[in-house]
Amino acid sequence: MKTLELKRARKQKRKMRIRKRISGTASCPRLSIFKSNRYVYLQAVDDTTGHTLLGMSTAHGDTKGLKQNVEDALKFGQAFGEKLKAMSVNKAVFDRNGNLYHGVVKAVADGARKAGIEF
Repeated sequence: MKTLELKRARKQKRKMRIRKRISGTASCPRLSIFKSNRYVYLQAVDDTTGHTLLGMSTAHGDTKGLKQNVEDALKFGQAFGEKLKAMSVNKAVFDRNGNLYHGVVKAVADGARKAGIEF
């Protein structure tokens, strides 16, 4: 049990280290990713007002059948980026939420870039 607590504490420290440097606005929102063992969740957040502009997950909606692998994460990021472009948002900051930037997290960011979102 002690190793699990240590792992959570390390992730929390990474998360706070990232969050103190980045912040989102309405024109340049913060894209926050959350990974569970089964699904991927992505939100576009305006930190100045505290509102979520857009939220998607692989658990609900039109991206429901996607798995948590690199190929599907690329499709998920691209779908999210297209919806964000439809809201006339062209630029964003990426919040990896304490996760390492590889695999699924990197694929989601690359998918959003393919849709035309700049980081």
